[in-house]
Amino acid sequence: MSALPVFPPLRRLVDSSWSDAGLAIVVAAAQLSPLLFRHSDSGRPWHWWGYVAAAGASLPLAARRRAPVAVLLVCAAFSLLYDLTDPVAPQPLWYAVLIALYGVASACPSRVRIPVFLGMCAVGLATVGSLDTATRGVVLYVAAYALGRASAGSRAQAAVLAERAVRLESERRAAEERAAERERARIARDMHDVLAHSISLMVVQAEAGPVALDTAPARAAAAFGAIAGTGRDALDQLRRMLGVLRDEEGTRAPQPTVHDLPELTRKVARTGVEVRCTTEGEPRPLPADCGVAAYRIVQEALTNVVKHARADRAEVRLRWRDNDLEILVTDNGRGAGTNLPSGGNGLIGIRERAAACGGTATAGPRADRRPGFEVRARLPVAAPEIGAAP
Repeated sequence: MSALPVFPPLRRLVDSSWSDAGLAIVVAAAQLSPLLFRHSDSGRPWHWWGYVAAAGASLPLAARRRAPVAVLLVCAAFSLLYDLTDPVAPQPLWYAVLIALYGVASACPSRVRIPVFLGMCAVGLATVGSLDTATRGVVLYVAAYALGRASAGSRAQAAVLAERAVRLESERRAAEERAAERERARIARDMHDVLAHSISLMVVQAEAGPVALDTAPARAAAAFGAIAGTGRDALDQLRRMLGVLRDEEGTRAPQPTVHDLPELTRKVARTGVEVRCTTEGEPRPLPADCGVAAYRIVQEALTNVVKHARADRAEVRLRWRDNDLEILVTDNGRGAGTNLPSGGNGLIGIRERAAACGGTATAGPRADRRPGFEVRARLPVAAPEIGAAP
């Protein structure tokens, strides 16, 4: 985790090689200052080797990121050899060694940093002249090593968090894409339902109109009026659904729900199929998705009656129970026959719509063994709990 999250330019400067060069110059200035601004007790000038050792123990820090172990060894060697000649300013050359040890602990793998750290401690204990100095040196070495490991851990944690953020962003985008695909599939199903139902009614009315034109003009006029009304209704619903695909936000008309079923049955009845709609039990509010699903399931079932069943009567029965709404659509025709296989798009759409809101749907011959076909669906009255199995 970066220590400078608010100032990225400053953070990049700290992480660059220029910062190491500046650090090397600052440490060299600190180590050379006693030689430059203090005088020996004897009045003699400091030996030139002191300047070389102080600079040699500091300036290699400029390369500490590229070769941390080599920099540590060079700095430690000049530091140990600082007192080789006399006179030199009395001072410990520990600054660069501690910084270099920090770099080794921070950047090197355990198989390298641990032997180097132990070797530094052993050499320090063997070369100092007193127990106090040895203890102080070991404590400083341990502190520098611990700070280096803390820095490495912080960087590793930052890398993990960055990777997690990238992964979460990728998962979020994937979830959005899946949601968009589901929405497109839902719109496609809605468009299929609207077009299949409306066009089927229009075709039936168009075929019946010319037949009745000479013998029953009023019936023919009603048929053509039904065609126009069905077409307008289909256009309105398609406009609402296609409006969902637009980017701009706007007020959209609500989707049809279970309360619109009486109007749907009246439209189907204009095709010549007698449709009766009955309700059992006390109606209760449905979740929004279940309300739309109920309407579309009945719409698809009645479309199949008009297109495939060759029936003259159909019944839509709504049974309100404690925990669900049962929808039963039956007809007195020939059943699915060969024109509507059980895996057809219409029946698949019925099953998918029911499953999408936590319900079930089946289709097949009538359970009472009478001629005809039935579609039965159960939709939950209360919204399913989040995380519950479908």
